[in-house]
Amino acid sequence: MSAPRYILGVSAFYHDSAACLLRDGVIVAAAQEERFTRKKGDASLPQNAIAYCLQTAGIAAADLDVLGFYDKPLLKFERILETYLGVVPRGLRSFLMAGPLWIKDKLYMDRQLRSALGYDGEVLYAEHHESHAASAFFPSPFEEAAILTMDGVGEWATASIGVGRGNEIELLKELHWPDSLGLLYSAFTYYTGFKVNSGEYKVMGLAPYGEPKYVDTILEELVDLKEDGSFILNQKYFNYLTGLTMTNGAFDRLFGGPPRRPEGRVTQREMDLAASVQQVCEEIMLRMARTAHEETGLKDLCLAGGVALNCVGNGRILREGPFENIWIQPAAGDAGGALGVAQLIWHRYCGEPRKVESERDSMRGAYLGPEYSPEEIRAYLDSVGAAYRMMDRESLLRKAAKLLASEKVVGWFDGRMEFGPRALGSRSILGDPRSPRMQEQMNLKIKFRESFRPFAPTVLVDRVGDYFDLDRPSPYMLLVAPVREDRRIPLTTEQKELFGIDRLNVPRSDIPAITHVNYSARVQTVSRDDNPDYYDLIREFDGLTGCGIVVNTSFNVRGEPIVCSPADAYTCFMRTRMDYLVIWPFLLDKADQPEWVEEEDWRAAIELD
Repeated sequence: MSAPRYILGVSAFYHDSAACLLRDGVIVAAAQEERFTRKKGDASLPQNAIAYCLQTAGIAAADLDVLGFYDKPLLKFERILETYLGVVPRGLRSFLMAGPLWIKDKLYMDRQLRSALGYDGEVLYAEHHESHAASAFFPSPFEEAAILTMDGVGEWATASIGVGRGNEIELLKELHWPDSLGLLYSAFTYYTGFKVNSGEYKVMGLAPYGEPKYVDTILEELVDLKEDGSFILNQKYFNYLTGLTMTNGAFDRLFGGPPRRPEGRVTQREMDLAASVQQVCEEIMLRMARTAHEETGLKDLCLAGGVALNCVGNGRILREGPFENIWIQPAAGDAGGALGVAQLIWHRYCGEPRKVESERDSMRGAYLGPEYSPEEIRAYLDSVGAAYRMMDRESLLRKAAKLLASEKVVGWFDGRMEFGPRALGSRSILGDPRSPRMQEQMNLKIKFRESFRPFAPTVLVDRVGDYFDLDRPSPYMLLVAPVREDRRIPLTTEQKELFGIDRLNVPRSDIPAITHVNYSARVQTVSRDDNPDYYDLIREFDGLTGCGIVVNTSFNVRGEPIVCSPADAYTCFMRTRMDYLVIWPFLLDKADQPEWVEEEDWRAAIELD
């Protein structure tokens, strides 16, 4: 019997650095660096994530067969140099900041990786959008499929259309820099006062509060959109080619003023801008999807790249597009590139066949991160003097369900951490979706975030059709679907006349905590095969209340990554007004805990997004 072969994929140096390890083509472990360093979006070389992957497999770096990097630094540097040369003397300040970093570190990726790992084997590189495409298709449940990738920029490509068959992928078309859907959306993220590369989902959440009154302006002035979904951005209004911001004075004049200051009041203008760019984004996504169908003639579509995290657009592609099925990589952003390059090496470079499980992907529910034994958890809790009860599985599930049914907010820490930006019932904060107070309570007292931000539901996979206009699983919280008509509460005449944020606290259904102002929800379904504890908890809650849904938000506060370790979880629990913490197999009541003393002003120490 031959020894197993190990391939390590790495993404780094832009945002969301990550590592992924394959053993004979099977995903062993994958994690983002931010979860270990506690620096949101950490872009540094993912040494902690790499160490975790190797430790999980019980190997050293010397045991790796191949190490892969998710893009090609030389090609990316070529694009950066050509961009600066094309706009000189503008952009000098930006080049003086970026150039030395490239020359010092990023061009010598082999050296960095070998030095950090103590590795002297083979290092291979894939193009950025090939890594995205591979992460979209190879783990999918399809034997063949069209592939659509969309993001800010890789080397030169900003979007691609391809096809996957068996163990091969081929990119057929690309959209190139500086025309980028991701950067268009990020420009509006910046302009509405949120942080680029982490605040885009806030723009998506803000959009339903506004009116898309700027759509014509965007399409007439900013975006020359073609029928096939390709487009040209009018660089007169953007600053990302030459400066340190996304937009410029011409953009300000076009939309009636300067960008909103971060942490400033969100006005109706920001809501209308968000609604407008979201509508344009969805139209581009739909046109690109239709072109992918025309180019390939296939019935299934796979999606990756940061824009594929736009779950509203994904939902529209599913409902209105020409494809019968779509599958979205749960780590669709740059973190997923680590997984993509590893699988590309396994199938293309090593020539290994691909095994597809019918109607089931190979992501293992995206539960690919660290887990902790009861002994490790107990040792930590004892070290901080925490008060806890150890409970058997059935008692713990029953107690947690009763707490949720009494409108308590429960931190939920169980099993392996999720890979990707969504909490999927392993590192989650849970609440009762029937409560009209739950959204405001969780936003302001627990998450410390903007009140307009919606919460997502986790629903039993066999009950999804009872609540939403959705006829299939959505295990990775990457599809937005309408709440069923028969669960909606009709608005009064007075309520219909409300605008903007005034619409926030109007109950819209019998599950108000997860019903957005446009009667939509970002749905996660859970099956017993993927997460038996989480599934059975919701079954218990359903038995008590007749409601097969819980509110599920990520286990973190604003500005911090999702928790990874027991220490992270307990710290977050004590810093917030969470009522209880389940950290398997232990239950903690906030009222029983010792006084929590911070060594420093932790709110000032984190970088708000």
